[in-house]
Amino acid sequence: MRKLTAGLFYSIDGVAEAPNLFQFDSFDDELGQLLGRTMSEVDTVLMGRVGYQEWAGYWPNASQDLDFAGFINTVPKFIASDTLTGPLEWSNSQLIEGDLEDFVRALKARPGGTIAAMGGMSLVRQLLLAGLMDEMTLIIHPVVSGKGRHLFGGDDPTTRLVLKSCQQTSKDNVVLTYARREEA
Repeated sequence: MRKLTAGLFYSIDGVAEAPNLFQFDSFDDELGQLLGRTMSEVDTVLMGRVGYQEWAGYWPNASQDLDFAGFINTVPKFIASDTLTGPLEWSNSQLIEGDLEDFVRALKARPGGTIAAMGGMSLVRQLLLAGLMDEMTLIIHPVVSGKGRHLFGGDDPTTRLVLKSCQQTSKDNVVLTYARREEA
């Protein structure tokens, strides 16, 4: 069974939206190494509509972060959307047809490497709460964003997690990797 993961940049006050507005100078070599390891393991990406549209407008012509651009432009991407219609223009992108959770269950059962949910807070939340997310990494930057969307909301059910790993980086980022706690 393939592993489904997600990684989100986070502020101290729980904001996960638009991390480029609060990361500032906190990105360091350790985070670069973490992302490099992640890219080497991932061979399939799941995205939400908003993330897809933002990233498809930037990464195909990116002039910086070329390692990530090379990865994200070539990896197969499956897009969850009720409003987009195909075919999609960004290379190796395909709309998910039918129920998202059924699609992910079938995808996890196929041979292959790690599947990563990227560019979609709603997608990550749905897959975690549905019990389909194997690991979720929160990269917490030492900053209070002050505004922006949070990954979880007041309507989400109580969901127990277990801490798989914890690391502090040289620029005081904290990298926490969680898995869902199995209920007895």
